[in-house]
Formats: sequence, structure tokens, C-alpha cells
Amino acid sequence: MQRRTKTIIAAAALSTAVVAGAGITAANHEGNGVDDAEAPIAGPELDQASAVALAHTGGGRVTGTEIGDEDSFYEVEVTRDDGSQVDVQLDEQFNVVFDKADDDAIEPAGEH
Repeated sequence: MQRRTKTIIAAAALSTAVVAGAGITAANHEGNGVDDAEAPIAGPELDQASAVALAHTGGGRVTGTEIGDEDSFYEVEVTRDDGSQVDVQLDEQFNVVFDKADDDAIEPAGEH
């Protein structure tokens, strides 16, 4: 094979792999429950999600976060001063959808 033909084939294969990988990543970030999509929140989104979750719980400290959680777009785990933990579920606009105490009992947003 000529060098030019090999280069074209390699570039086509690389392009296909990149497009396929981007499609898989995009699908995973739609909150479809795939474990690989549950990455920690970062950047300004982390600051905003943390502030909303801490205001919702009345304080504590953020001890974990996820994007693409199976229950919502963002999940922020808050550990309260008494040691109890609450998972605060947020939508894409950082609105509280609901929260879950460590015993997995679901409390609709606003019932505290």
C-alpha cells in the first residue's frame, strides 16, 4: 500500500473512533444510569450545586457529588453536623428535585 493510502485509512479509523466515543459519552451524561457517567461535579457547577444543597439541608459539608446520577442530573451528598447524610438531587437548572436520607427514605423537596 502506498503511504498516502495508509495515512487516509488511519485518519478515517481515528475519526470513527472519536465520533463513536463522543456519542457514548453524550449518551452516558443523559442520566441513563450507566455507572461510568457518574463523574464528580467540577468547576462552577460544583460551587452552585454545593451552595444549593447546603442551603436545602440547612448546613453541613459536601462529602460527595455526581453528574448523571440515576435519580437526577446532579447529586450532592451532604454530611450534617450530627453525622447523618443526605443526598440532595438537583435538576439541570440546580433546582432541588428531592432528597434522600441515608436510610433511603425519599422526602419531596420542601418538606423539612
